[in-house]
Amino acid sequence: MHKIVLASSSPYRRALLEKLRIPFEFHAPDIDETPHAGEEAAPMVQRLAIAKAQALAERYPRHLIIGADQCCVLDGQIAGKPLTEANAIAQLTSAHGKAVTFYTGLALLNSASGALQACTEPFVVRFRALEDAEIAGYVHLEQPLQCAGSFQCEGLGIALFEALEGRDPNTLIGLPLLALADMLRREGVNPLRR
Repeated sequence: MHKIVLASSSPYRRALLEKLRIPFEFHAPDIDETPHAGEEAAPMVQRLAIAKAQALAERYPRHLIIGADQCCVLDGQIAGKPLTEANAIAQLTSAHGKAVTFYTGLALLNSASGALQACTEPFVVRFRALEDAEIAGYVHLEQPLQCAGSFQCEGLGIALFEALEGRDPNTLIGLPLLALADMLRREGVNPLRR
């Protein structure tokens, strides 16, 4: 069986990958994640997912390396991680009553053969109409300061939504497991067979 490496420091992505019950290592790649001038969300996250996987190829020369990246698009603009409570409140205030699209780029690199598979998965979150006190209370309780979109859907953030639309709910957390399982099977790794 191939050895697998997750090119990420995200505890959320690690927890998602653990669902597949395949052994893996993880290592944070060192790449520049600055968007290119005029770059749109979907191509950007795919480019960054590929770059993350490729950044670890020399260190892990005979592995399957998983790269992933995610961004949130609100009102046609890429919304980054809020980093402060004030920014999180502003993001959620802008999002209330609207649809927000998340794009998650996924790449699987076979560092021995050079074979690369990549895709981008969209996921739409429809926020319900929110009161200012709900937004402030949520941000205070959950502190989603390192999360694109200023929420954690796997926690209390689920109470912010009216509807979720997408192929794979894991995509919203940062790792599209349906697409990843397909990619792994194409490389001979089937989570259902040992």
